Amino acid sequence: MSAAATTFAGPRQGSLRGRLSNPALLLLPAGLFLGFIYLLPVIDLFRLSVSGPTWSIFFERVFSVPLYWDSLVRTMQISLSVATLCLLLGYPTALLIRRTSGITQMLITAAVILPYFIAILIRTYAWMVLLGRNGPVNKFLTGLGVLSEPAQLLFNRGTVLLGMTAVLLPIMVLSIYSSVSRLDAALPRAAQASGAGPIATFWRILLPLTLPGMGAGFLLVFVAALGFFITPTLLGGPGDQMFAMHIVQQADFINSEGFLQALAVVLLVITLLFVGVAGHFLGFEFIWGGSKADGGAVRATAARASEGAPRRSLLSGIVDRIGWPILRLLSRLSPAWGRWTVFILAGAVIATLILPILVVMVISFSSASFLTFPPPGFSLRWYEKFFSDPNWMDAFWHSAVIAAVSAVISVVLGASAAMGVVRSEIRGKSIIMLLLVSPVIVPPVVLGLSLYSLFLRFDLVGSIWGLASAHAIGGIPLVVIIVSAALQSVDRRLEQAAALHGASPLNVFRTVTLPAIAPGLAAATFFAFLHSFDELVLSLFLSSAQLKTLPLMLWADINYQLNPVLAVVSSLEVLLVVIGLALAGPVLARTRAGA
Repeated sequence: MSAAATTFAGPRQGSLRGRLSNPALLLLPAGLFLGFIYLLPVIDLFRLSVSGPTWSIFFERVFSVPLYWDSLVRTMQISLSVATLCLLLGYPTALLIRRTSGITQMLITAAVILPYFIAILIRTYAWMVLLGRNGPVNKFLTGLGVLSEPAQLLFNRGTVLLGMTAVLLPIMVLSIYSSVSRLDAALPRAAQASGAGPIATFWRILLPLTLPGMGAGFLLVFVAALGFFITPTLLGGPGDQMFAMHIVQQADFINSEGFLQALAVVLLVITLLFVGVAGHFLGFEFIWGGSKADGGAVRATAARASEGAPRRSLLSGIVDRIGWPILRLLSRLSPAWGRWTVFILAGAVIATLILPILVVMVISFSSASFLTFPPPGFSLRWYEKFFSDPNWMDAFWHSAVIAAVSAVISVVLGASAAMGVVRSEIRGKSIIMLLLVSPVIVPPVVLGLSLYSLFLRFDLVGSIWGLASAHAIGGIPLVVIIVSAALQSVDRRLEQAAALHGASPLNVFRTVTLPAIAPGLAAATFFAFLHSFDELVLSLFLSSAQLKTLPLMLWADINYQLNPVLAVVSSLEVLLVVIGLALAGPVLARTRAGA
């Protein structure tokens, strides 16, 4: 081995110094943190759920009492309906983004991404304003003469489906777009050059190649919907409450220990079962946006095409058997039908995502004492009320401090874990990555309940450090995903050159790696901060009367009174998200360009 190679190789792996310089050790801080504050409480949750006279007594009650069984079935039905709606509406939106370019593509993408980072509570509140008796929808319908008087558009199953679909649509669009954007543009052109029409090209080329992205998006939306309770509670009636709401309600009863944990375990096990089945077919990379599912499908299809004798899979056979009768029928239509269908559906999606937010922002300047649109006049009275109210200000600063501390914890632990995954040669990286990002698939009510017992033992309930640590459980996966992508875009030859010239691993990181990933770290910090700033569910379990956050204040007011002060809070958060995304946009673009 040459001297240069020896220098680059660094300390021998068998030596103590070599073992200590192993990047895999960087996984330890995040592993210990998540193991103590995330995995142990979940394990304890399972222990309490089987702590009755017999291990199954609480579970028998869950499945034998009609209230809980009906709620579980209803949750599955609503989640399946929402995932289906998101798929039907998200696909044309992803296609429209792919088919546009320049400023148009940027605006459409921003219209999809922006609502994704706005708190669920605020987006749900926006629909309450939009569909209220004095809201713009009722006024529009009465103005057209469709209704003689304002109708009750809220508190029904349709409104719940609408609200949840609007919240989860960005996940589906981004998931499908990740498949669409990887397609070789030459494939559709080759199909059309061979005589295939636009519809046949879509059915035989585009649809099969994007099935992995569709499947990943469907499962992500379905799993996320299983743990919903905010949107159904605010927009639905008594017959629309989902299973997670029972967990929140039972938490108020002192004598419900054991049964309460059993409710949470049932929801968690169902979620993990669906994730496990999806991971078997798609690969668990679909959880964090990995390319295994998409890349494998594209490569397999391209290989079969180059062989000239495609081997049809069972899924392709089913698609063809179902699709050919439909294809023959649709082939009689003009190709313009397809383009207009994509344009109309995608336009409806964008309007659904953006319109409620714009209405709320306008109402924040209303001079009226109640929610009405359009406002009778414009005034800053509600902004003055917000900034002069000590309760709102205390809640705002509590949220800001907690979010800042949580972002620091998330970035320090998440960035070191990302370095350990990307730069080490440790085996089982996919399993490690799955464990690091697994908090994103655990229903928040389950996580909040499991943390409550732990926090009581260590007197962390209602403390800034406690809430910040709890919020960091969800912030770490965001940081790991973003920083991992940034690290993979760094030219390893620069790091190797620095090492060959005698720089220590620490100096290589400080002078080469850190400047290269600094934009990614900045973006990760912003998203970790925003995640904590918007967190409601964990705060419901872990806050106190003396430590209220902004989402908790918003939740209390939405449940008991609706006034334009809530619109002010919503508008300020939208402004925060817009500023943050404007700053993070170039960072993310640079990361994608280098990947």
